[in-house]
Amino acid sequence: MTPHAPIVIAHRGASGYVPEHTLRAYELAIEQGADYIEPDLVMSQDGVLIARHENEISATTDIASRPEFAARKRTKHIDGAQVSGWFTEDFTLAELKQLRAKERIPQLRPHNTRFDGIFEVPTLEEILNLLARANAQRPKHQCIGIYPETKHPSYFAACGLAFEEPLVRLLDQFGYRDAASPAYIQSFEVANLKKLRQLTPVRLVQLVNDSGQPYDFARAGNARTYADMLTPAGLAEMAGYADAVGANKNLIVPRTQDGAMGAPSDLLRDAHAAGLRVHAWTFRSENFFLPVALRSSVVPHERGHVGAELLRFMRLGVDAVFADQPDEAVRARTVFALTR
Repeated sequence: MTPHAPIVIAHRGASGYVPEHTLRAYELAIEQGADYIEPDLVMSQDGVLIARHENEISATTDIASRPEFAARKRTKHIDGAQVSGWFTEDFTLAELKQLRAKERIPQLRPHNTRFDGIFEVPTLEEILNLLARANAQRPKHQCIGIYPETKHPSYFAACGLAFEEPLVRLLDQFGYRDAASPAYIQSFEVANLKKLRQLTPVRLVQLVNDSGQPYDFARAGNARTYADMLTPAGLAEMAGYADAVGANKNLIVPRTQDGAMGAPSDLLRDAHAAGLRVHAWTFRSENFFLPVALRSSVVPHERGHVGAELLRFMRLGVDAVFADQPDEAVRARTVFALTR
């Protein structure tokens, strides 16, 4: 079967150009031709869904420089790890709105730091309103979609801030009510996807990493790993509650010890045989993230040849790609369509 042109998911917006999870990052992704924008979701103390990479926000906001919040610094256990900093669940939305976003990886994206201190922390409702405006004049089949990730759902549920019902309620309010809606919901955990399956027909994505296991498995004493979930039997079980597997790209084309791309695994074949789409993450332009043969120099933050990496995965048959530079993925897809 000839691979089809994959969808382009703007990973945290156009996060290679503007600090991630800001309305400007999402706007730029739309301008660059992304099919979906992808917010990571966490909760405020008063139960509002907001977009941050993690619930600990010292790396993505200016909170550490705010003396009025200094006493709120905490050390917590998040998904089995001890983390120190400031956590969204300890702040109301009104307090979080006082903060300003900053670049999370300035050593690799120094050009993004020029935007530090400018943009607010957005809510999911604000992001959905942005999409509604962007889609107002588009035909239904060309609408930009939403691709939220529920971050640390077991942890937040234990805090009395469960994601599932508020998320479904908000998506429903904006018209994302069926499997044809331009929406996917993703999670590294399993139990919350199964709960979401009971609440909404919107498409679901089981995220898998190249090591470890879902935290809800660890919490329940279940020894199964992500690797176990990717066997043919595991994928068949996954297909009972999810529509796609969101896979670390190293699970599809492993990296060798010297940093080169190795031979493809059987994941694409096995997942497609189980009826699952395969969405590969994450493609980034900086040399630091690229296979050695595609780096432009030894300077980690300089940009290399991510288009060639994207094209390799598209020709293998992935159904979607997560990209920090959505324009690079759109260009690679154009080349793919012209040369397949």
